Amino acid sequence: MNSAVLVLLLINFGLIGLLPVLFFRRDGTFNLRWCLTALPFCAAVAIVISGWLGVLSPLFAGGSPLLAALQVLAVPLSAASIGLMCMTIAVHRVPLALWHQDNDDPSEIVTWGPYARVRHPFYSSFLLAFGAVMLLFPHYLTALLLGVAFVSLNTTALREEHRLEASQFGSTYAQYMAQTGRFVPRARSLFSTSGWQDDTR
Repeated sequence: MNSAVLVLLLINFGLIGLLPVLFFRRDGTFNLRWCLTALPFCAAVAIVISGWLGVLSPLFAGGSPLLAALQVLAVPLSAASIGLMCMTIAVHRVPLALWHQDNDDPSEIVTWGPYARVRHPFYSSFLLAFGAVMLLFPHYLTALLLGVAFVSLNTTALREEHRLEASQFGSTYAQYMAQTGRFVPRARSLFSTSGWQDDTR
């Protein structure tokens, strides 16, 4: 396993792990749903460290050109994850609630910065990190973790979207949802210079 890529990935997951301290509101609790959502993140770090220590073996033989190429491809995914997380933190005027909180009624809807392209840029950055894990250490477990993370984050995003649709910002948010992708930008927003536009202004 490429040690430099491993270090980058550990920094990536370390930043994710620090988000509750660095960014999210302090009035939340680490309830059971939050812990279940966070579990794949901890498992991903444990699996890549196990691979580095030789406890687990990748699907492809060590030293193979395919494994080396996949590990190189993990670098832009992890770098994009870190960059997107930092950009998302930078555009918020008000910190968000932790996932799965009952008191997370929105005080505003953020539709600028990365949110002009995708509705959940934090979750997009997390999925990029899991993709990087799978490329760095291709294994059935890392593929499973990517799938579990996608289902978990998609379920969380759906819950948040329903809450936003039911809020005072519901009509604006419905229009925003129609024009932006959940985790991946829609084709038309990729080619737009400004991203999402509120037609009600």
